[in-house]
Amino acid sequence: MGIGKDVRKERIMNRETGKIVIVPMDHGVTVGPIKGLIDLPRTVDMVAKGGANAVVEHVGMVARGHRRYGRDIGLIVHLSGSTSLSPDPNRKVLVCSVERAVRIGADAVSIHVNIGAENEGEMLEAFGKVSEDADYWGMPLLAMVYPRGPKVDNEKDVENVKMAARVGAELGADIVKVPYTGSPETFKDVVEGCPIPVVIAGGSKLSDEDTLKMVEGAMKAGATGLSMGRNAFQHENPVLLVAAACAIVQEGKSAEEAMKILKGEA
Repeated sequence: MGIGKDVRKERIMNRETGKIVIVPMDHGVTVGPIKGLIDLPRTVDMVAKGGANAVVEHVGMVARGHRRYGRDIGLIVHLSGSTSLSPDPNRKVLVCSVERAVRIGADAVSIHVNIGAENEGEMLEAFGKVSEDADYWGMPLLAMVYPRGPKVDNEKDVENVKMAARVGAELGADIVKVPYTGSPETFKDVVEGCPIPVVIAGGSKLSDEDTLKMVEGAMKAGATGLSMGRNAFQHENPVLLVAAACAIVQEGKSAEEAMKILKGEA
């Protein structure tokens, strides 16, 4: 890895622990201006205050969401997208380039790939191009790889998730984001089969307790951290929810101890 990637990676993770808490906020392209993303600068400030290391934004929102007045936080620019109105929402296409992300001040870039989708080949081809460009520009690459498509009955099945994580590593990502398989025992298999850092996707909205137990399980399995969207930015108190998650990821706290932070008891 070149010095450029090394320098930028320090901006999107905790340089002391090597762990990472990301809050993706790229949902506006997929589902529109949902709760939590109306006032983007305010939300970014709240998750930064909670201790998140980085946020994910689309290119057009950087000037409107990342220029704020709070605590510094890493910027990951998302390069692919699709909308929920599409005939095939699983079909992600490139909507930004690595070079443009460099120009607007990104600390890293991300791409979304659905293995098993009808146009898997096109997405893998795009992944390869982005990986090459990211190497050229010294830009860390986060690959969000999900098993989704006609042959995928369960996207959280450990065999499917193991493949997703390995695809991210094989095609040159620096960090791969995949669904959580449901238990530390199964997710350990995912981590062991992937030679790059693995972070879990926050997934659909969960209860606070289930969210923190999921984070604890992933970290026990050897994950590098998490990428949690709606469970963070749609929470009634994003600052405390992110702080609780960071306590597990960065300090090794238990879900029970993190719940006390969330309740303001610690």
